[in-house]
Amino acid sequence: MTSHPHSRLPPAFNRLAWSNLAAQSAEQLSLAAVPLVAVLLLGAGPGEIGTLAAVQTLPFLLLAIPLGVMADRVARRQLMVWCEVARALSLLALLAMVWTGQLSIAGLGVLGFIGAVGTVGYSVAAPALVPGLVPREMLARANGRLELARSMAYAAGPAIAGAMVAWAGASAAFVVAAVLSCAAVGLLLRLNEPVRPAAPARHPLLEIRDGAQFVWRHPFLRPILVTGMAWNISWFVLQAAYVPYAVRALGLSAQAVGITLACYGAGMVVGALLAPRIVGAMSFGRAIQLGPAVSVLAISAIVATLLVPRGWLAAFGFFLFGVGPIIWTITTTTLRQNITPGAMMGRVSSVFLTVNAGARPVGAALGGIVGSVWGEPACLVLAGVGFAFQAALIFGSRLRDLREIPQAAPA
Repeated sequence: MTSHPHSRLPPAFNRLAWSNLAAQSAEQLSLAAVPLVAVLLLGAGPGEIGTLAAVQTLPFLLLAIPLGVMADRVARRQLMVWCEVARALSLLALLAMVWTGQLSIAGLGVLGFIGAVGTVGYSVAAPALVPGLVPREMLARANGRLELARSMAYAAGPAIAGAMVAWAGASAAFVVAAVLSCAAVGLLLRLNEPVRPAAPARHPLLEIRDGAQFVWRHPFLRPILVTGMAWNISWFVLQAAYVPYAVRALGLSAQAVGITLACYGAGMVVGALLAPRIVGAMSFGRAIQLGPAVSVLAISAIVATLLVPRGWLAAFGFFLFGVGPIIWTITTTTLRQNITPGAMMGRVSSVFLTVNAGARPVGAALGGIVGSVWGEPACLVLAGVGFAFQAALIFGSRLRDLREIPQAAPA
């Protein structure tokens, strides 16, 4: 069979992909290791662990949009290098604190915040960089590669971090994470980013306004944004209730609960692998709608445990939650890259990152309130209503008529 001239992704993108795998793995290892170290070495309780988790989410809310503006003003590879260096330095500082016995909850919080800044900057700049590295017709494949790396890191990171902390001590996970982060920087330094025309100097607030208005006024981007917000609220309502529900109502052990949750990561990997064939087998609009539709099937399986209390049913639901949203992420990112002007790619990416991150504490708080007043089953039902709503949003949008990916926007 004759190979297509663009059958292989360009070497520059492959460097980005390997850098992304290293960066994602470093992030997941550190995210899993920090609470373990806090509990084992500092005797931290739920309050301290919750505080650490909240601190690590703050950069997504506070800095995503400013970093998106930077991604449209400076070289995106340069911004990613700066941010990954910040993450590597935070990991090395964590390692030094462990070795010198100076570890503290406050130190973990500060360094976790710095590491999360690295994650935000990388997450904003990477999707904006991809269209400059690969041909338009290969964007979906390229995004699938990046999401596969994220899925593998998400699925394996917590287990590997736990094993390292248990077998080799608290510092082992930070050593490996720091090495991976430095490797990500080295790969980025070998990547040649195409030169972009210099953007005219404007006030940052005007640039932020332009990016937000572009998203909100676009007939495809607005429903994607609102659907993503509804999905994240519903997901965190479910997360707030699932573990106590699984233990009390389903009678699952801690290990069994972990297995059901691990099915989410397995589903992400399967979804990332299947995405190219799925996108090629149906119209592009239908491929985008598939993720929200699968999420409805997933929550239906989990809600069904109210009538049939079986752990395998919950595990199947979490597996579907992994498959559907990964396909959603790949297809919607590809669409966004094609219809967004290159000069505002970073700002548009940051709008989505900020809204999705902001929806998460809303969902967690809502789940906590509903669960404390009416119990965990009410949270499952509420999450089901939310997932049905997000599917209705996307199926009622103009995306249903989108046969193929629109032409790329001018730079």
